[in-house]
Amino acid sequence: MRKRKEERLVVSFHTTTDAVAMRALGKSAGLRGRMIPVPRQISAGCGLAWSEPADNADALHRAIESHTLEYEAITPLEL
Repeated sequence: MRKRKEERLVVSFHTTTDAVAMRALGKSAGLRGRMIPVPRQISAGCGLAWSEPADNADALHRAIESHTLEYEAITPLEL
């Protein structure tokens, strides 16, 4: 049985170092997302991205801004 697609915010990064920093930030900030391979619908400098439920957008943006995390783009996708 296929899992139903849901709206996600995909944060892409220029470097793997930035992606690893996001993973640590996600855990410490209590975000509900996880690291994923970059979806083929988008391109990014490194092969990792953070996938966060779209309904948690405010918490994601606050966490990124409060830690001045470097990222390439935040893209809404159905995954």
